[in-house]
Amino acid sequence: MNRPKLVARYLDGRILRGYSEDFDPHRPTFHIREEVGEALEGRAIPIRREELKALFFVKTFGGNLDYRERKKFMEGDPSHGLKAEVRFTDGEVLQGSTIGYDPQQPGFYLIPPDFRSNNEKVFVVSSAVKQFRFL
Repeated sequence: MNRPKLVARYLDGRILRGYSEDFDPHRPTFHIREEVGEALEGRAIPIRREELKALFFVKTFGGNLDYRERKKFMEGDPSHGLKAEVRFTDGEVLQGSTIGYDPQQPGFYLIPPDFRSNNEKVFVVSSAVKQFRFL
């Protein structure tokens, strides 16, 4: 079974790494099973979407420490959707492309501008967004 690797970033700064088999962007709760190797050995932790800033779908939990990810679009970069910039309530800024931004929805997906990034996509929780703009 192909379980997505997730990094949950909470509004209060906590970070949780693991797997989820029941994440649905339209449901207010889901579970993350803590990362314990590749096996589902960790305990399943209930997650309330409203406590999150974003949920990162990653290639690996460790990332590539030698690679400096480009966080912003460069002139001429291709995108899968409309290019956008998000400013979170904590001040962090994230750029990516999206095909469905609606502030009335619980959240939306962003695809990073750097396709070699460890992040495959990011589910941004709408309530954690201070400012959104299309680029």
